[in-house]
Parts: sequence; structure tokens; C-alpha cells
Amino acid sequence: QVQLVETGGGLVQPGGSLRLSCAASGNIYSINFMRWYRQAPGKERELVAAITSGGSTNYADSVKGRFTISRDNAKNTVYLQMNDLEPTDTAVYYCNALMTPRTADWARIYWGRGTQVTVSS
Repeated sequence: QVQLVETGGGLVQPGGSLRLSCAASGNIYSINFMRWYRQAPGKERELVAAITSGGSTNYADSVKGRFTISRDNAKNTVYLQMNDLEPTDTAVYYCNALMTPRTADWARIYWGRGTQVTVSS
């Protein structure tokens, strides 16, 4: 079974850093783009950062210059390095990827279950 599992969330003070990881596992043929979303209480889920299989990236304006997305294709893992965190970054962070399982002929979107990030003093 193909799945995504996020790790690395936690409580951090304003100005601090965290590194999130999201590992894809299972019988995977290929992974296209990988993305990080977040959802704060009472708000819509929003796209934070994305990376293609070739390494091209894009970011939400609110995190540009503070967050960096990267991926290790050999490990089927995407990372989100978050620096200079602010209380407004508090949210559940979700990993999302377009993947093709070996048991299927087409790609589909998969979601992880999320990891909580809390920025507070």
C-alpha cells in the first residue's frame, strides 16, 4: 500500500526552526511533484511549497525566504526546512504527492495524515 508519513513537527519558540520530513513508502513506480500544505484552526488548507521531480520549487508568499523545500529521490522523501518561525505558522502540515503505484497504470494524489507545528513562547 502506497502511503505518505510526515514527521518532525513539534513546539518551537518564535524565531526558531524545524525540519519536516515526508517519506513515501509502498510499491511505488514513480513520484512526480511533492508538496507541503498547512491548515490552521478555522482556516482553509493552503499550499506552502512544492517541488517537481526535477527539483523546481515554488513557495507561498508568506514563507518565501524562510522555508526551503527539498527532496531526496533515492529515499522518496521530501523535506521542509522552516526557519524564523512565526506564531502565524502554527498549523497542521500535510504532505501531498502525485504518485504512480506499480499496481496501477495511472498516477493519483496521495496525502499524509499531517504533523502539528506550534510556534509559541
